[in-house]
Amino acid sequence: MAEQKESSVLFSLKELMNLEENRIKEEEAEKERRARQEAEARASAERAAREAEERSLRQEEERRRAEEQRVREEAARLEAIRHGEIEKARTEAEHRARMEALAAQQSHEQHLAALNQDKSKKNLKIIVGVGAAVMLLALVGGGMAYSSAQEKHQKEQAALLAQQQAAAAELSQLKAKAEEALKKEEELKRSLDSAKDEATRARIEAELASAKKDTETARRRVGGGGPAAGGGAKPGSGASKPCNCPPGDPLCSCL
Repeated sequence: MAEQKESSVLFSLKELMNLEENRIKEEEAEKERRARQEAEARASAERAAREAEERSLRQEEERRRAEEQRVREEAARLEAIRHGEIEKARTEAEHRARMEALAAQQSHEQHLAALNQDKSKKNLKIIVGVGAAVMLLALVGGGMAYSSAQEKHQKEQAALLAQQQAAAAELSQLKAKAEEALKKEEELKRSLDSAKDEATRARIEAELASAKKDTETARRRVGGGGPAAGGGAKPGSGASKPCNCPPGDPLCSCL
């Protein structure tokens, strides 16, 4: 009877030991499963972060290329407009000069015909010759004045184009700096969320405050158009200058 009780107790102890071993194995299996899940979650998060960063870099590169293309197209458009204006002014000046020369020739021929009809009026012939000379001098002077005005206009147009290109390039740089500052601010925010100790958080918060100031400064400069937007005095803002353009000049800045 005693041996039967002892064997029953041993059997119960073995059962308990087996149950405890199974429990320990299940706990270890559960720990391993959780560890695998956490590792997979970390790997997925890191992969998503890398993909987001690569996508952001691609978008930034595409934006930069688009901005450069826009600046080149705008410069080409302005250059085409300038060439068109110069060509139009040249054609109109040539036509006007031909018409004036034709009118002068007709007038001169009429005077000569009148003089041939009355040869006795020598003084009239002298007056006609002087008038033709004066008219020729006027045409020459007008041509020289127009050439000078056209050269001045071309220089002004070239200077204006250079200013516009410089302003466009500066604005593009300001936008790039603003976006870079914003990206740095976002990266610092993400780093702050994942900071492990107070010293790291304090350092990141200081860097984040500085980055926010840089972002705000860059945004203000972009919104204000950069240093070139409201700086110096505008040309022509003082006393008006006398107009030296020849009559009928389509490129005259006085118009």
